[in-house]
Amino acid sequence: MPAFLKNIGAVELIIIALILVLLFGGKKFKELARGLGESKHEAKKLKEEIIGKGKKDSEEDAS
Repeated sequence: MPAFLKNIGAVELIIIALILVLLFGGKKFKELARGLGESKHEAKKLKEEIIGKGKKDSEEDAS
């Protein structure tokens, strides 16, 4: 994680969110947040697939 992100608190996140709403509007902000959530979910699913595949491969090598 970059060093500048370690010191961001709740107040800073709220300010950033308000600026984004002002720049993009409420509807676009919702779409952006939904897209980020879906991307996070896909990344987590892919990570679990890769880890599961790695465990399966190691079990096959052990036998």
